[in-house]
Amino acid sequence: MSVTELAQRARVAARTLATATRAVKDDALIAMADALVTRTDEIVKANGLDVAAAREQGTSESIIDRLALTPARLVAIADGLRQMAALADPVGEVVRGSTLPNGLQLRQVRVPFGVVGIIYEARPNVTADAAGLTLKSGNAVLLRGSSSAANSNAAIVEVLREAIAKTGLPADAVQLVDPSSRETVRDLMRARGLVDVLIPRGGAGLIRSVVEDSTVPVIETGVGNCHIYVDETADLDMALSILLNAKTSRPSVCNAAESLLVHSAVAGEFLPVALAAFRNAGVTVHGTPDVAVLDEAVVPATEEDFATEYLALEISVAVVDSLDEAIEHITRYGTGHSEAIVTGSLAAANEFTARVDAAAVLVNASTRFVDGGEFGFGAEIGISTQKLHARGPMGLPELTSTKYVVMGAGHTR
Repeated sequence: MSVTELAQRARVAARTLATATRAVKDDALIAMADALVTRTDEIVKANGLDVAAAREQGTSESIIDRLALTPARLVAIADGLRQMAALADPVGEVVRGSTLPNGLQLRQVRVPFGVVGIIYEARPNVTADAAGLTLKSGNAVLLRGSSSAANSNAAIVEVLREAIAKTGLPADAVQLVDPSSRETVRDLMRARGLVDVLIPRGGAGLIRSVVEDSTVPVIETGVGNCHIYVDETADLDMALSILLNAKTSRPSVCNAAESLLVHSAVAGEFLPVALAAFRNAGVTVHGTPDVAVLDEAVVPATEEDFATEYLALEISVAVVDSLDEAIEHITRYGTGHSEAIVTGSLAAANEFTARVDAAAVLVNASTRFVDGGEFGFGAEIGISTQKLHARGPMGLPELTSTKYVVMGAGHTR
């Protein structure tokens, strides 16, 4: 089926979803969660085909980690859908309201976008998360995953559509766009008037292509070249714990740390310990000369290394002489995703949070907390690094627009 036909069907479904009650939508979310668990074997089997094909093609383990589904991961995905059901429905929320001097009653209320298109890479968990978030926020969704996850996504969407239909909502609330042709990406980006907003999730190349070539409005989710800055007043035990968590707990995700900056006043004490911990964790360090002299395993860092989102057990490391220098480095190489400072100084913390321009700025906490679930939003549609409409983890409210409702009593102007 063509993108145009899918989008037309989605628009019909969106009209029903826009006025669906919270109870009906929540019932659908619970049904979707139950179905994923009940049909785990079927989904894992389909995913196994994708993982095997990826390994045959020499795909990196970090990408395979993003691709792979296990029974435990499906339980977690299902739990995410149940958590969405417990969240407040954003549709109909009054953002602001007043009675004007002339007696007109004015309300700005949240409404669904309508049809949301999502283009994403090799992460089948996004399929279920996006389906749940869009349904709860009253939107229909067109999902265009990568060909590398084709079997996984097809199995998940089939399960979700059947579950949705059994609750009385239209199955076309969730539709899968053919991933076998690049033309479907182009068609989705050109479906202005049928698709209301497009959200890309993936690497820098995919995001840039969608932002530059789409005629459909785009919410840009950005790559995560995230930094940990260890200040001269930092508790170094705390800094090491935060650093290892941010880099090694799951290196293939966008909120993993990719660069370490250490104040020169504590570099001599902290770096030998940190480098040894990295070596034990299998992390390759790309460091400046003053870092490389501390450990023969350090790879000399290039300009490109400091600008790289590794998504693997690799990190760039540099020594800085001041908070100003750390902020200048982050400004130069950061992607506006998540930046963290470890410090014992309230003044340094305040200056860092005020001056660093990112969707999330953290003090004495791992960048891994920048996540819709961790923020209490439920699953997220992505981390927006742009400054219009939405910024940071995009939960349910970020999948709505607003309209003004004006109530009069025969008013004329």
